Amino acid sequence: MSQESNQKGEKKSFWGSTLSKLKSALSKTRAAVVDPVTGDSTAVIQSIAPATHEGSTIKTEPIGMATPETTAFTQENVSTIINRPLVIDDDYLEDLEDKLIRADLGLATVDTLMKHLRQHSKSKNWAHHDVQNFLKEEFSQILAAAPSHKLSIKDDQLNVILIVGVNGTGKTTSIGKLCNRLRSMNKKVLIAAGDTFRAAAESQLEIWAERSNCDLLRLPNGSDPGAVVYQAIKKAKDENYDILVIDTAGRLHNKANLMAELGKIQSVINKNADQANFEVLLVLDASTGQNGIQQARVFSETCPLTGVILTKLDGTAKGGVIFSIANELKIPVKLIGLGEKIDDLQDFQPELFIEALFE
Repeated sequence: MSQESNQKGEKKSFWGSTLSKLKSALSKTRAAVVDPVTGDSTAVIQSIAPATHEGSTIKTEPIGMATPETTAFTQENVSTIINRPLVIDDDYLEDLEDKLIRADLGLATVDTLMKHLRQHSKSKNWAHHDVQNFLKEEFSQILAAAPSHKLSIKDDQLNVILIVGVNGTGKTTSIGKLCNRLRSMNKKVLIAAGDTFRAAAESQLEIWAERSNCDLLRLPNGSDPGAVVYQAIKKAKDENYDILVIDTAGRLHNKANLMAELGKIQSVINKNADQANFEVLLVLDASTGQNGIQQARVFSETCPLTGVILTKLDGTAKGGVIFSIANELKIPVKLIGLGEKIDDLQDFQPELFIEALFE
């Protein structure tokens, strides 16, 4: 292995994930977004004839023949097939559009991609790898259009991270994992249990606080969330905490009350921690796809979102929602959930994500 490829394979993100780990976690998303579109070798061969595999040789049964004879495709044959010119006609474009929509890129994003593809491929003899290069460049530009993807943590001042999201998205677990990572950076972290109407949330936070060696401030069940936040800010200032992470309720079915509650929390923060470095992170479940976009719109009406934590990305084929979030809402994805372990909350690096998705 060359030094360059070795460095590539060992490229690490802010939380320490390697490219190989990210590629593995994105296997379902790749299968939905990239392979069927750009001509994964097996998919292309199988589109010609039913295939069986024997070692490194791919054998296909010739279509239309009643005999069991097979035709062997060498690696050279496969390369020729993969690089053969495509017919970028209406049928191909409709099929591609359908696949991108099913991968949850969103109608607006797919419309833009198809418009650009028609413009760039017109009168050209494109092969599968040309389509792949086109998508790779387009996806990179979409992610680059959103603000900074890096979680903002500043030294020598209080950092307040307000976590919002619908119940069931992995919000409490994400808070626990985030706090564990912040503690690994030697930060003094306080958690505020602002979801006072769901006792299970506070109990879960207590467990995560113990596991991550963080402190937790909670008031009796049913207390005013604004009071919890006020007390937490006071404690964070008095005891010189580096970071205050605030949990909130996620009862989206009662939108009016939820938004009023979030508005009050935001007001308490603005009045009592106006000099703090402030992040508002929305937790979204990647498997919900375009429903997550609507959730983001609802929460942004009250709390100007600075970023998204996208959970369960490793178990879904709907990872294309990342591009929809960046393109339609111009909100950066800052953290992604790649598993169930305590250290599986990774920072989102656009370049690494694209590389893992396409290579």
